[in-house]
Amino acid sequence: MNSLSRRTVLKTMALGSGAVALTPNLLLSAGNKSKERLGVALVGLGYYSTDLLAPALQQTKNCFLAGIVTGTPAKAERWRKKYNIPDKNIYNYENFDTIADNPDIDVVYVVLPPSMHREYSVRAAEAGKHVWCEKPMAITEQECRDMIDACNKNKRSLAIGYRLHHEPNTQEYRRIVQEKLLGNVRNINCAAGYRDNRTDHWKQKKEMGGGALYDMGVYAIQGARLGSAMEPVAVVSAELSTTRPEIYKNGLDETAVARLEFPGGVFADIKTSFGENVNFLNIACDKGNIEMAPFSAYEGVKGSSPLGEINHRYKLPWQQIRQMDDDALAIMQKKPMLVPGEEGLRDIRIVEAIYKSAADGGEVKL
Repeated sequence: MNSLSRRTVLKTMALGSGAVALTPNLLLSAGNKSKERLGVALVGLGYYSTDLLAPALQQTKNCFLAGIVTGTPAKAERWRKKYNIPDKNIYNYENFDTIADNPDIDVVYVVLPPSMHREYSVRAAEAGKHVWCEKPMAITEQECRDMIDACNKNKRSLAIGYRLHHEPNTQEYRRIVQEKLLGNVRNINCAAGYRDNRTDHWKQKKEMGGGALYDMGVYAIQGARLGSAMEPVAVVSAELSTTRPEIYKNGLDETAVARLEFPGGVFADIKTSFGENVNFLNIACDKGNIEMAPFSAYEGVKGSSPLGEINHRYKLPWQQIRQMDDDALAIMQKKPMLVPGEEGLRDIRIVEAIYKSAADGGEVKL
């Protein structure tokens, strides 16, 4: 790891942790056994794994919770009892690589702080497992490339946990934009953030991939990219700030704002924050606006346009069920992942450019 030992990171995590119903084809797994469902091992048992992914895996059709990786023995015991996980499918960070010998596990889902994504994604691929990794994909563009290369080299799939690509309201506004049903996009305004009152979580630690831009900022960047159906050509300007320097130290961003330029003179103003609750995406088109609010929540994503309401309803943890079922089915059918590693890399390239623009006070070409 770059500037923090694994032991230190895991200690901090311990202290700070606060569907598509389709019949899958048979899979020829790495262990040469035909399977109808993929076994998933969750790496990191913080909030997202505990409250969303594990419950979702009790409802998925194409995959199931087969194993866990944790550095906390007490967590391992709780999960073993709750989900009836065999002892042989419970790993820690020291014996993680022996997962290669376990045919029960087909997919390793990395749900760790961003500073650990590269290491465990690469190790999972080298162990012969398919990799699902939470956002942000990694800390740098090079780390993203390392993850992609490792999966390609080992002939394993890589998917990034962008649940909204699988979400029907997101798919609907994207369809309107892509088919130009309201004409061309003229400009975009997007914001994603919440008030985070924690003081010692990894999200408040720069060396672990903390800061609003890496976390909620990826949603705002995605809103601009998906809402325009284009890739930005430049970060025109950017600014980082904090109202709580005692928490967001050493230049760590509590709030980030940026202006992105897209082809054809289309601009997107984005904002992300750990200081305020905000979640919307406005897409101004020739024939009216698409307005989504919230646009990136776990449930209740909805919006409207001159074409009508955009509001497919569902409840937690439907997004996570849909995402994992879609990704498992793609593996079994040997089809491309809906959100491959290249998609995560594009966002991290933009994140790095925003940081550079904020530091240099000027435009950064992409």
